[in-house]
Amino acid sequence: MKAFVAGATGQTGRRIVTELVKRGIPVRALVRNLETARQILPPEAELVTGDVLNATSLRDAIGDSTVLLCATGAAPGFDPTGPYKVDFEGTKNLVEAAKAQGIEHFVLVTSLCVSQFFHPLNLFWLILVWKKQAEEYLQKSGLTYTIVRPGGLKNEDNSDAIVMSSADTLFENSIPRTKVAQVCVEALFEPTSRNKIVEIVAKPDAPQKSFEELFAGVV
Repeated sequence: MKAFVAGATGQTGRRIVTELVKRGIPVRALVRNLETARQILPPEAELVTGDVLNATSLRDAIGDSTVLLCATGAAPGFDPTGPYKVDFEGTKNLVEAAKAQGIEHFVLVTSLCVSQFFHPLNLFWLILVWKKQAEEYLQKSGLTYTIVRPGGLKNEDNSDAIVMSSADTLFENSIPRTKVAQVCVEALFEPTSRNKIVEIVAKPDAPQKSFEELFAGVV
């Protein structure tokens, strides 16, 4: 297994890279700025420059990777096309490159509540709408996938138990980014994660379950 990570220098992406390195999995990390990436990412990660909006560069960037994890996201700002370009077009480009390169498993991080049009987050240039469109594009692609929809993201880890549920069943609560990264990496190893949407949050009063139990419990 060799993993390609898009959005590698983002707050969630960098934790995915770290988790993969911890598991001894070779990583190619897609970055836009090498100097910044070297300061953020583990030295074991192989850095490749590129941009999800530059479709022609992605095949070379993916190279001999066998699995792909996407944790990209439009940065907050005043560009109304940002979420459309990054969350939809960028993911679409990755999906097409993944198909061309024979990627065996595509893990996509989106968000809780992507199916709710009247959610406050859609005031930010319809960000949830475009994440949902990206999900649907991946689902129709023919690739083996796992779509991970986390709740509110926290930078600090905690000891709360992960709660995993099927699509459009969780609507609140948060989860540390480290736990999101763990779920993404474990999805690569759990056969019951294949071709599923999983929604995840973390709760202090939830029972601790293995990843095998968590993924198997989602229909």
